[in-house]
Amino acid sequence: MPRLVECVPNFSEGRRPEVISAITAAIASANGAVLLDASSDASHNRTVVTFVAPVESAVEAAFRGIARARDLIDLRHHKGEHPRIGATDVCPFIPLEGATMDDCVALARALGERVGKELGIPVFLYEKAATRPDRVNLADIRRGEFEKAREEIGTNPARVPDFGPNAIHESAGATVIGARPFLVAYNVYLGPASNLAVAKEVAKKVRASGGGLPCVKGLGLEVDGQAQVSMNLTDTAITPIWRAYDEVKKEAEARGVSPTWSEIVGLVPEGALFDTAAHHIQLRGFSNAMLLEHKVRSAMSQSGTAALGTGSLDEFVASVASSAPVPGGGSVAAHVGVLGAALAQMVAGLTAGRKKYAAVDEEMRAIGAEAEALGRKLSALVQADADSYAGVSAAYRLPKASPDEVALRDKAIQAALIKAAETPLETVRACAEVAELAAACATKGNVNAVSDAGVAALFADAGCRGAAYNVRINVTSMPDRAAGAPLVEAADKLVAQAAGAVARAIAAVDKQLA
Repeated sequence: MPRLVECVPNFSEGRRPEVISAITAAIASANGAVLLDASSDASHNRTVVTFVAPVESAVEAAFRGIARARDLIDLRHHKGEHPRIGATDVCPFIPLEGATMDDCVALARALGERVGKELGIPVFLYEKAATRPDRVNLADIRRGEFEKAREEIGTNPARVPDFGPNAIHESAGATVIGARPFLVAYNVYLGPASNLAVAKEVAKKVRASGGGLPCVKGLGLEVDGQAQVSMNLTDTAITPIWRAYDEVKKEAEARGVSPTWSEIVGLVPEGALFDTAAHHIQLRGFSNAMLLEHKVRSAMSQSGTAALGTGSLDEFVASVASSAPVPGGGSVAAHVGVLGAALAQMVAGLTAGRKKYAAVDEEMRAIGAEAEALGRKLSALVQADADSYAGVSAAYRLPKASPDEVALRDKAIQAALIKAAETPLETVRACAEVAELAAACATKGNVNAVSDAGVAALFADAGCRGAAYNVRINVTSMPDRAAGAPLVEAADKLVAQAAGAVARAIAAVDKQLA
């Protein structure tokens, strides 16, 4: 079993979906990294990204995201409700399956060294990776935010970074990297912004530094015209979600205010929610052993058939079948393309190295290598297509109360839809290339595998046409359709090209099977 870690980088951008998409795509491009979530908040002007990766590739995935953020985010022009010190504000590693906290500390230090040396960004280590007691707490490192750090790094001996130059990066600021247990970002809203003073008082009372709940950090903020108690629960085994909510409710009601709703930002362990539900319905003797899904996973694992219920293909199919809007047709088209590429690679492998096919040996070896590369590309596009939807969704959620806001929103929607159309266009292009490889395999490859080459061609055709649909639907949704017309034209040409290759493959299959 691979050693897995979670990484939750926080980026100081929540209003430009095209920037968020570029950063998440960079992370997802690292081998083995799987993007789980990207939660943006326009008021905070911040995005919390969650991905998992094997220990061996986690640093590379995080580094790619930080590098992209450095190039696209300028803190000199950044404003938002949430405190920040860097374009990539904080980047913690959390141990998951088979990994330890020591693994995460080592990852934090390796990433910090790379970011400092290769990107020129000063790095401070925090939590379990901290090198000094006054840097364990993120709030202590971030106090005064980017503006104060710009004055003190390089002049204050207490602000010498752990890695990188002893000077702030002029646009990307500084980055805080560390290792910690799982953290739940939990916010409770206290009605209109007129209750902000109450939210600040309540936050001060409930946070650990104010003598409140252990393992709780809290701020009172105004978000979207509402008063918010923003909390980080750093150990829900010590202070569970229900206890944090009850304490906020008690303190708020003592001041004449009642909570209106609450939210979780990013992901949360299922046990934390089960614990909260069990508490509020006074459920006695509850444990995970009572959960149907837990029993099924355990039984299938013990019987050696875990892959049937928990394998990546079954999970993908289940996620497509759910009522969530992603993954949808674009991701499925890319996934179909992956299968077509795999079949082409298989046929090439069954042909190369055989005396009967010596004349095409070199060509088949090249086809095998190209098919493998296309498979990797299409595999990344499965996730990239789903990620592009998040950018479009974020753009549509932007405020539109004034003409200026409407103009900015339209611009963001246009940019997000362009990105959302460009991604499936890449799928169209890759599938068209797979179709050409499949045709070559069908006409020149091992005749005993000609039917497999035919299926590869059909899958490539389906992926190509399906992704082209996604290009077209995104373009038809654009405020400025003319800007997207070249994308549709390019997709149509590639579909026609693929159709020609598929026709050659089908003819070869029919001839052999006649």
